[in-house]
Amino acid sequence: MTNRKAKGKLLIAQSGGPTAVINQSLVGAILAARTCTGAILGARHGFPGVISEDFIELDSQDNARLEAIAATPGAALGSVRKRPDAEECARAIEIFRKHDVRHFLYIGGDGSAKTAQLVDQAARQQNYALCVVHIPKTIDNDLAVTDYSPGFPSAARFVALAFMGDDKDNRALPGIKINVVMGHHAGFLTAAAALARQAADDGPHLIYLPERAFDIEKFQRDIRNVIERHGRCIIAAAEGIAEQAGKQLGLGHHQRDHGKIRKADMLGEALGELAAEACAGKMRVRVDTFGYLQRSFPSVVSAIDMRDARRVGEYAARHAADGGTSGAVAIRRLGSAPYSSECFITPLASVADSAIRMPDRHIAASGSDITQSWLDYVAPLVGDLPRMGRL
Repeated sequence: MTNRKAKGKLLIAQSGGPTAVINQSLVGAILAARTCTGAILGARHGFPGVISEDFIELDSQDNARLEAIAATPGAALGSVRKRPDAEECARAIEIFRKHDVRHFLYIGGDGSAKTAQLVDQAARQQNYALCVVHIPKTIDNDLAVTDYSPGFPSAARFVALAFMGDDKDNRALPGIKINVVMGHHAGFLTAAAALARQAADDGPHLIYLPERAFDIEKFQRDIRNVIERHGRCIIAAAEGIAEQAGKQLGLGHHQRDHGKIRKADMLGEALGELAAEACAGKMRVRVDTFGYLQRSFPSVVSAIDMRDARRVGEYAARHAADGGTSGAVAIRRLGSAPYSSECFITPLASVADSAIRMPDRHIAASGSDITQSWLDYVAPLVGDLPRMGRL
């Protein structure tokens, strides 16, 4: 790519749920843009920061501070969950024109990709030369086109390690343990719990994903079968599991979180009651909801995730500065042992509002486990896990 300085400023913003590596993408973009663009601005709290012109100068930050930010979870610029309307997009272009912003990088999931697409369309309508690049991020791993979504491997590593610890706790004091994992519509993160298994009798013994209808009678039967074999049972359940009729479990009380029905805690309570009933109250039942802990846990970071999160930021900045057209950065897997990949640009329309679900080939016929193909896919992303000992 060229070393010449591109015309105009570059603006970066973050959107959606924070992750352990989202700031790697931010810092990667800043450092790459320094060599090939004009001034670099950051908008606080995503698109609303664009509209309110709440900008911070990023090219003046020293490298040591940037590297500290890169290694910090969360979203250094602040995040948001908001989709702009046509009027707001038009206003954004006016602001870009005012500040001579010619490159707009938006870090986020498929909803953020949609925002990027709407901004790109508004720029075209106003005949304003602007390159809009979406940088992938989400622990749900549900972005289309890309091999995986930066943020997912680190969250998956957290889930795997949590289940490894829970398995040893449960083995010492046998009972039924249920962990509710993030995933309203996609089961990728819950399925990562399977990486905790190092022996045939290790948990999780049962894994329930939103891609399969949840059957209460089968759930209780599965528990009894596992207890008969192992004398205990550890369960991984995605927060989005639902019965065949689409009825969400545990929603007798409609708690709301940012306008959405908050169901993870109530689901755990419902599953706990079903588990207690399944064993006729003869075993202790414990339930934990991992919640936000999965997203931005310090130090539990996948090396591949950290590396590629920075790479997609760098790639986006260089693509924009090199006169590239608007699009979304995606990752293409080249090999798995060791994991290798490359970045490429895909149309914004191929990612915007295009959340995917766990492929059928990764889900066991029983509906309560995963297949070897899933382990082959996810293990290289998460990296080596500690080996557990036993007597």
